[in-house]
Amino acid sequence: MHSPSPQRHRPLAPVPSPAVPAEFAMAFTSTPRGARLARLFVSHCLNTWGHPYDGHVNETLALITAELCANAVTHGRVPGRDFHVRLAAEREGDRLRLEVSDAHAERRPVLVSPAKTDTESGRGLRLVSALADNWGVTDRRGGPGKTVWASLRAGRPLVG
Repeated sequence: MHSPSPQRHRPLAPVPSPAVPAEFAMAFTSTPRGARLARLFVSHCLNTWGHPYDGHVNETLALITAELCANAVTHGRVPGRDFHVRLAAEREGDRLRLEVSDAHAERRPVLVSPAKTDTESGRGLRLVSALADNWGVTDRRGGPGKTVWASLRAGRPLVG
């Protein structure tokens, strides 16, 4: 019979100090599973940075991540190419920036008018627009494609 180890659980990623800008970046497969893993990993990263899973910041950024990753997998998928997620704490942790990059440069998201609620497209980006302090689309750095980003005030600095 195996007895439990006396060691305590250690976090997977080091907890950044407020003086050092924190960043997480990773590539995920352009599949629904990849989108789910990206959302879970962003949520885990935020938790290690001092934003608990059930806190407002973590829940809000998890929703934004889910939508942007679902869009990257659904509308930005190029066979054989992954999508990339970058989460960064800016200005000593008081602002968080999420970037989701895919390899499909031609299909840039456009937020439709709020008056057009009967349309099939753009609903998720209305959610992103409502939850994020700011969002936009830029060319992808270092390769073809685009980056959709969203920023959110964290409300408190990272734990140290």
